[in-house]
Amino acid sequence: MMSDSITDQTASARPSSVHRLRWRVVDILVASVLGVAAGLVFWLWDLAYLGPSAFLTPLLPGLQGLLNGPWLLAGVLGALVVRKPGAALYTEIVAAVVEALVGNQWGGFLTIEAGVVQGIGAEIIVLIFLYRRFSLPVALLAGAAAGVAGACNDLVLWYPGSSAGFSATYILTAVVSGAVLAGGLGWLITKGLAATGALDRFGAGRESRGRV
Repeated sequence: MMSDSITDQTASARPSSVHRLRWRVVDILVASVLGVAAGLVFWLWDLAYLGPSAFLTPLLPGLQGLLNGPWLLAGVLGALVVRKPGAALYTEIVAAVVEALVGNQWGGFLTIEAGVVQGIGAEIIVLIFLYRRFSLPVALLAGAAAGVAGACNDLVLWYPGSSAGFSATYILTAVVSGAVLAGGLGWLITKGLAATGALDRFGAGRESRGRV
């Protein structure tokens, strides 16, 4: 009898776990909205970053990695809000597509390719935690991982043959920027949205209001 009870409990737990990870229509809609909004932010940053880049680059080659964080925000934000497999990657890709469609100096293909790489970086972190933990440290790690992925991609495509010093500086500063501007800011934005009640149909909203 005890064996049958354990089997029944295990069987009943499986659908719940599957349901938790299954995308709903509202998940797709919200992730898409977040991606579109972030894509417009990306496009604005494409224009705004030129001034800070011209200032930082002569100070120390590779220091411009500090400016990469805003382009990493979408993936972290999507992961924190939707909390489903692929959310970080999907939201970052949508943002990159919007950015490419509006137009920038890097071209559509390379913009979307960068979004895919950056989204994978953030996705790996939430996957490691089995899509169960979405605390500030996890958000910071996701932003940092997106920073590593994006920086390595840049070094291959935009800075081939760079010195070890430049590469190390660029990766380190991109990690810091990703952790702070994508991870930290993404976590704050999620908390702010949850506090308004906009995320009541999501885990982030229920946590904010003390519900399971």
